Amino acid sequence: MRALLTRRARSFLLGLHAPTQSSSSSSYGTYLCGNPLLLETRLRSVLPGDFLKWSSIGSCRGSRFATGFTPLQPKPLNSIIDLDRAQNYPQEELVSIWDDYHLGRGHIGASMKATLYRLMEQRAATCRYFVIPLWKGSGYTSMFVQVQMPYILFTGLEDYKARGTQASPFLTVTHYTEFADSKDIVLIRGDVVFTSKLSDSEAKWLMETVQSFYLNDTRYKLVERFNKETHEFEFKDVLQALEMPML
Repeated sequence: MRALLTRRARSFLLGLHAPTQSSSSSSYGTYLCGNPLLLETRLRSVLPGDFLKWSSIGSCRGSRFATGFTPLQPKPLNSIIDLDRAQNYPQEELVSIWDDYHLGRGHIGASMKATLYRLMEQRAATCRYFVIPLWKGSGYTSMFVQVQMPYILFTGLEDYKARGTQASPFLTVTHYTEFADSKDIVLIRGDVVFTSKLSDSEAKWLMETVQSFYLNDTRYKLVERFNKETHEFEFKDVLQALEMPML
């Protein structure tokens, strides 16, 4: 079945290239947090309290994102797949081909129901930012998340502290809504910017985890608190939600 899907994917999907690895020699530190309160202190020292003002830092540089990162022109979906042929595929088969094609290619393929995408889009309109711990070795790296649909950026918090608006994301995510109406599905593509810093499995986990925080009502309360009641936000609540230990 896997081989069949791979052959079908090759005939169905157009030229999709693996991401180019960065030749940057800059160091991206892993923040091993032994105390959630310490991370909260770091968050408040790094992130301005006024998110709207902070977001304008990126806008002054011609970017929609607070880090100042300007995404490359998104790859149109019609340059990845034949949209006319795709319309003839059932939803399940289209999703299987999309996911299968991205396996082992330096990209992450995923999908979500259109209704869930619209909910996430609605919630992200007023709560664009969050922070997620990514477990690595004996600790976790703090990832700063920017959700401005149809895009999501994941940037290392320590890298933002060190490089400010010049910090580059570890992972970018693009949502394609071309089949939202006809098939009730949104195709998702994740691109790992620095493959030496983030594995495909870690990227997939980040994509799924940020969805859970925006789509689950209980978890979304933490996102709201981070954006609207920053001083009430406690990072240990995120760790508890993810069942991660407080080292």
